[in-house]
Amino acid sequence: MTTPQGRPAPALPAPSADVTVGLLLMVTAVLIAPFIDIFSKLATETTSPMQITAVRFFFQMVFMLPIFVWRRTVPRFSRTNTHFHVARGGLIALSVVCYVTALSVMSVADAVAIFFIEPIILTVLSSIFLKETIGWRRYTACAVGFGGSLLIIQPSFEQVGFIALLPAVSALCVAVFAILTRKLAHREDPWSMQIETGFWGMLISLAAIGLFGWSAPAIFAASLPDVTSMAWMTCVGLAAAISGIFSVYAYRTAPASTLAPLQYLEIVTTTIFGWLVFRDFPDPIKWLGIAIIIGSGLFIIWRERRFTSKPVSDNATLAP
Repeated sequence: MTTPQGRPAPALPAPSADVTVGLLLMVTAVLIAPFIDIFSKLATETTSPMQITAVRFFFQMVFMLPIFVWRRTVPRFSRTNTHFHVARGGLIALSVVCYVTALSVMSVADAVAIFFIEPIILTVLSSIFLKETIGWRRYTACAVGFGGSLLIIQPSFEQVGFIALLPAVSALCVAVFAILTRKLAHREDPWSMQIETGFWGMLISLAAIGLFGWSAPAIFAASLPDVTSMAWMTCVGLAAAISGIFSVYAYRTAPASTLAPLQYLEIVTTTIFGWLVFRDFPDPIKWLGIAIIIGSGLFIIWRERRFTSKPVSDNATLAP
């Protein structure tokens, strides 16, 4: 192929081995992530969402400790940015407890689809708080994506009431969490940030149980879990840790803009596993909403890549 001036056109670069490895790591993370939802929903049959959240963070930290042994380092808690980490821990704890509460009465496919408006919310918040340039096309895509979420929320709202809004609250918390993460990501070790976030998330969850667990609604209830419930919660922490580890290494290996579209595979894989375990399957209207959310998210990512702006999804978080 030649250019209009008759000179040979430069060959398109082949995908590097690092990018290929990053893609494989992200696909693995996306295949493991649905088990966080599956095990969480199974645990809600006998355990409160807040207790599941606290135990999840505990086991998630425990299962990440071998990484520090392998790296021959120790987790370092920040002194100068403690307030940021406490805020991040509180946000992620609120996000998880809202999401797990929704899972207790909603199908995993509906909950995860609503939650995936998070990149759309993050796009809007980034333009407000990070002063990122967001054109009218991406704002339009955000509006369309929110419209798609209503196609899922509306029938769910009729069935379970205000709980149907909790995945959206969870998405908002993660979006704010991501903004705080991006302010710290270039100053601190990402593994220490993961541990510190889990620590504060667990501490805040335990504090909420201690303060409200004996008098507040069942969401805060404390109980002595049986063997089965403890096994489910252990699996939640294990799945969250493994998925998070693969995700972190994927982002360290390949550009975030390349990996971001793969995150939407989680909606598909979660729907499949949810159907296999719980026999829940979205109806045609909800599938339309899911398709709109995915399409809007992919369009936003495409616009970010085209104009080489820093992708708003450029972070690895402890997502629900």
